[in-house]
Amino acid sequence: MAAGRTLWLLLPRQLRELPADLAAIAVLVVLANLSVFAPVLADTPLRIGLGFAFVLFAPGYTFVAALFPERGEPPESDDDGGIDGIERLALSFGLSIAIVPLIGLVLNFTPWGIRLGPIMVATSGVTLGFIALATVRRWDLPEAERFRVPYRSWLADARAELFEPDSSKDAALNVLLVLSILLAVTTVGYALFVPKEGEAFTELYLLSETDDGELVADDYPTNFTVGEPQPLVVGVGNHEHRSMDYTVIVELQRVEIVDNETQVLESRELDRAQASVDDGETWQEPVEVTPTMSGERLRLAFLLYESPPPGDPAFETAYRRAHLWVNVTGR
Repeated sequence: MAAGRTLWLLLPRQLRELPADLAAIAVLVVLANLSVFAPVLADTPLRIGLGFAFVLFAPGYTFVAALFPERGEPPESDDDGGIDGIERLALSFGLSIAIVPLIGLVLNFTPWGIRLGPIMVATSGVTLGFIALATVRRWDLPEAERFRVPYRSWLADARAELFEPDSSKDAALNVLLVLSILLAVTTVGYALFVPKEGEAFTELYLLSETDDGELVADDYPTNFTVGEPQPLVVGVGNHEHRSMDYTVIVELQRVEIVDNETQVLESRELDRAQASVDDGETWQEPVEVTPTMSGERLRLAFLLYESPPPGDPAFETAYRRAHLWVNVTGR
């Protein structure tokens, strides 16, 4: 017991005198961050529960605590400086729902963007800042006027406000408050348990290599000689939310445009490659383009199929396609 008291006294005065409710919020901030960033806790249900409390309550509660450091006065009092428990609770939820999106909006204009890590750090910083401000403001008040958490009184007030309203207007406001809280909890819960996958797609792109070995989507070769290879890099990005098997076919096509439609007069398959790509991964493969026919403005086509390709691959039937217009001279 003596050792524990000694350790307590070693803490800075600001921490030892931190109001109990604000200390509880500070502990919640630490636990919520641990549940997100600690590998052991990141995939447990504890993360969801702490996340709910942190996002929907902590920022608003500490903001209200900074605005109203004084204890709420009873209705018959002439001092209207404070707010009662049910008002403080309602404002905590409402302001949290307003503060967190504002933090996300600010982050959207920063290099960090709207991602889990930056949002947790920013929201934690804002909440801890409100805790510090609320603590200082309470210390500036006489001890008798400082806000304290009257748990039993809060429960009695909440029961009276919700189930014994003074008027039909109060009853309607109570119902609206409960529905708003339920809607917020349901919305966040749906976002956590049923994350939106987004659009499924595959990207096909071409790259060329610069003199210093850098791959760029520019400066493609356009002049070829029959039988002489030139290098290109084909890239495939899988965003289909599942693993995919692809086939890439490289064709050199002689085409003509008739009535605004491109018709293939002759085609030669130059190369073919297969790739298995996991969701969210990218596959890149160098290819040596070696023309086998000459001509001006030939279409060098790269045809991507997400299943075994047909016996007669065509530009129109490919799942994704890319092309270059090239000139090929004879030897």
